Amino acid sequence: MQRVSKMKFLNSKQKKSIQEGLNEFYGITELNAQLIEVGKLRIRAFTGNLSREEISQLSKITSIETIGMYLISQKDNDLRLNFDALPLFKSQITKRILEINKDQLALWVRGYDLEIKCERGIVVLKFEDDLVGIGKSNTEKIFNYLPKERKIKTPLPSQP
Repeated sequence: MQRVSKMKFLNSKQKKSIQEGLNEFYGITELNAQLIEVGKLRIRAFTGNLSREEISQLSKITSIETIGMYLISQKDNDLRLNFDALPLFKSQITKRILEINKDQLALWVRGYDLEIKCERGIVVLKFEDDLVGIGKSNTEKIFNYLPKERKIKTPLPSQP
């Protein structure tokens, strides 16, 4: 038997709460999308031409596993942006940004946690002009949340 996740459109009050959280956490002020809760604590954003009613009708006919872009997860009172959502909000993210160097980037893209002291909570990692990941700091270390399929499998280059 196929397991289907429940899909629930967020109402305007819930969407406003998410928008306020994104603004507080990251400085994101614009979110022009329908927000859909899929499964536990995961929010997807849909910007297509289908209405809520059309999507609901479609879900009665066929199994809709995913719709829209996986945007955020809500855990431990944090709104954690998905890795794929970073480019979407690059121009809006103004908070919780932590600049990393080339050596730290080499570790990060291979899935290593970074030994960096910073404020506790979710951080957006930036290298030069690119947002390269989301992690969570315990004030001593940033835990790597890079998806497994995005990690580089090659070993670190040898240091001279």
